[in-house]
Amino acid sequence: MVEVLRRLGPMGAGIMAAARGRRRGWRDCAGRGWPAAEELRLLTAGELLARGLALSWLSLRMDSSQKYHWMQGAPPDQMGARYPHMFLILLLLHGANAALNGPVQKWQTLGGRPPLVIARGGFSGLFPDSSQFSYQFAMSSSVHDVVLYCDLQLSSDGLGFCKTGLTLENSTLIAEVFPTRDKTYKVNGEDIHGWFSLDFTSEELYQNVTLIQNIFSRPSTFDGAMGMFTLEDLVGLRPPQLWVNVEYGLFFQEHKLSTEDYILALPKDFSITYISSPEIEFLKSLGGKLKKRNTKLIFRFLSEDVAEPTTKKTYGEILKDLKSIKAFASGIVVPKEFIWPLNKDLYLQLHTSLVKDAHALGLEVYASGFANDVSMSYNYSYDPSTEYLQFIDNADFSVDGLITDFPPTASGAVACLAHTKVNPLPPPGNGARPLIITHNGASGIFPGSTDLAYQQAVKDGADIIDCAVRMSKDGVAFCLASADLSSSTTAATSFMTKISTVSEIQNKSGIFSFDLTWSEIQTLKPDLQGPYTQAGLKRNPAAKNAGKFVTLPEFLDLAKASNVSGILIEIEHAASLAKRGLGLVDAVSGALANASYDKEGGKQQVLIQSDDTSVLAAFKKFPAFRRVLIVDEAISDASKPSVEEIKQFASEVTVMRGSIAQVNGFFLTRFTDVVERLHDANLTVHVGVLRNEFMNLGFDYWADPIIEIATYTSSVMADGLVTEFPATAAAYFKSPCSDLSLNMSYTILPAHPGALVNLAAPGALPPALPPAPVLEPADVLDPPLPPVAVSSPPEAPKTKAADTTSSAVSSRVGGCLLLVGAIAALLSISFH
Repeated sequence: MVEVLRRLGPMGAGIMAAARGRRRGWRDCAGRGWPAAEELRLLTAGELLARGLALSWLSLRMDSSQKYHWMQGAPPDQMGARYPHMFLILLLLHGANAALNGPVQKWQTLGGRPPLVIARGGFSGLFPDSSQFSYQFAMSSSVHDVVLYCDLQLSSDGLGFCKTGLTLENSTLIAEVFPTRDKTYKVNGEDIHGWFSLDFTSEELYQNVTLIQNIFSRPSTFDGAMGMFTLEDLVGLRPPQLWVNVEYGLFFQEHKLSTEDYILALPKDFSITYISSPEIEFLKSLGGKLKKRNTKLIFRFLSEDVAEPTTKKTYGEILKDLKSIKAFASGIVVPKEFIWPLNKDLYLQLHTSLVKDAHALGLEVYASGFANDVSMSYNYSYDPSTEYLQFIDNADFSVDGLITDFPPTASGAVACLAHTKVNPLPPPGNGARPLIITHNGASGIFPGSTDLAYQQAVKDGADIIDCAVRMSKDGVAFCLASADLSSSTTAATSFMTKISTVSEIQNKSGIFSFDLTWSEIQTLKPDLQGPYTQAGLKRNPAAKNAGKFVTLPEFLDLAKASNVSGILIEIEHAASLAKRGLGLVDAVSGALANASYDKEGGKQQVLIQSDDTSVLAAFKKFPAFRRVLIVDEAISDASKPSVEEIKQFASEVTVMRGSIAQVNGFFLTRFTDVVERLHDANLTVHVGVLRNEFMNLGFDYWADPIIEIATYTSSVMADGLVTEFPATAAAYFKSPCSDLSLNMSYTILPAHPGALVNLAAPGALPPALPPAPVLEPADVLDPPLPPVAVSSPPEAPKTKAADTTSSAVSSRVGGCLLLVGAIAALLSISFH
């Protein structure tokens, strides 16, 4: 066992050090709310380590259910209870998953090597910045040469701690422990008030101050559970590479503390690979004393209008004289906007020449400011991997490193997604990959169900494009996300007098397609509204009203002219429309027949999807069509009789994401048996709707939509993914990391429900909500469709325009207040 761990290099050495009990990071665990030493058997029991190692290898070739059952026959819901920290073991051994024999790529970095992944404060996007777990998870979930980044602060007795930011009150509980020890200091000419490390001894900080998450969109579950981490603690983890940033050397020097002396006095085996600072004099002085140490000095740029404290020049002025930096540093750290600037509307402008200019002088360039859960350019469509690739996989240059709060996502971009744009998309099915099924086209980029959304979906690699069919008052079938026009068009500005309430469609008022003629609908514009617009996460504002609505025949023509493998036609509210004299089933059947889709053996599959079994029954006369029942409410299981009932009408089922895993406080706790139950009955299962916005993702997905895709693919074993961002799914499936049987140096692993929850201190999570209901036959079977009425459709309820307007505004304001209340914490994001 020891020999196996030795072969793991630094990671194995770290595990052995922990097994010998020499890692100071595990000190005082019980006193900080963590399990006592006896409960941490995973760090000392060779048997469990051996099982963890074997399991990590098997995890690449076993699905989630097989993996958990292999562990002494433990069922999935008991895995966390029996081995509460097994996920940590799996992560610690992540680097040993495969041999380092991935394909050799040509990089445009200064040295031609892959860009570095630099974990700012560790995995600070998940755990409190600069905490033990943050650093451990950064090592275990990232590429093998990840760099751990420490912002150095000094205690009053000169001990070095890792902590971002000069004051401590926003990222620790120091104000509660020492409520009267706050002070005001002048820092670079500005008065700063707060709690400062230099006012406390190392013992006070080490034994009393615990860490908290300082960005409100991130988990607060681990707040107060871990103490401050010293640089010595960090070195004890034996990181592959270590980066120390000295942000406030001059401030500490003014108060008789020398960061330079502290660094020079460190033992030689601390092996600091990089030292950075925004202070030129500090780097010049330190560089003359490091002698033959193999440490690179890096100059860190702050905002262009800020003055560098020793030369008094602004960083913008220094940026124009890169040659002068070469005299005292081997590289530079710059905010990412210095390389790819954004305009006032948050769209990318042309890149600057900074990277090429620096490389021409022999300077390395490291870009900072990356995080999955902060505002980014609309060009990236809320896919953080796309942003990383913009800096490392463009035609002109690559930065030499990425400083990030989410090192696994950066690792995936470097090791898995870079240089794969030209790769062919593997065919779906037969266990290869799930279908990519759109939700109103590429509706994350263009208004849903428009010509532009469908064209983008085809371009982005969708297998199946969808049309949710609506009917106009005069019987024209067209594609739109909802029968309520006010939710996705500009109808509210033109047809306020058409507002009505139709309870069998929705429990709020709206402007419905069947109350307007097609010519009236054509006067409207599409309106791109994302689900998190009110929280500030708009979708592509430049295309807010772009595109045109398409009729069902136009959609079919567009599909036939494309290379998609199929179409999905969704039918809702057929019974309600029939009472209004509108035959939705007949309209769809006729359009498909006219386009010759009813012929067996066509090149494109036809999927008919509905939540109404009577609608699906009506399409049994078309043997070429695949019928899909959508279960649009969250369920925790499906009874055997309900599954048998489904099979009478459909061969495929679409379930919501909420039916896949149970959630507690945005953490996944366990997978349900829904997919397994349906698969056992030979039913194909699609899962949706996938969206890229980080607010849509549980914490176990690390604010990375690709990890959710990987989870539904390799753990849930979904047959189809319903998504509003097909390009994100296609990018993952083009990557060799989507094939877990390959021996890659790094791969994108699926989420493990319950893993993070089991790391939380007792009582840190709210009480779990009761599980969703079990699907029963009564939930499946619908009454027969009524005949299509031959009389004129009923008039919409008449209301006074003024009253209607007032009601609509009141409803809208009330809804916004509820939404804002629900996301108040997420709006308070403060990124350092």
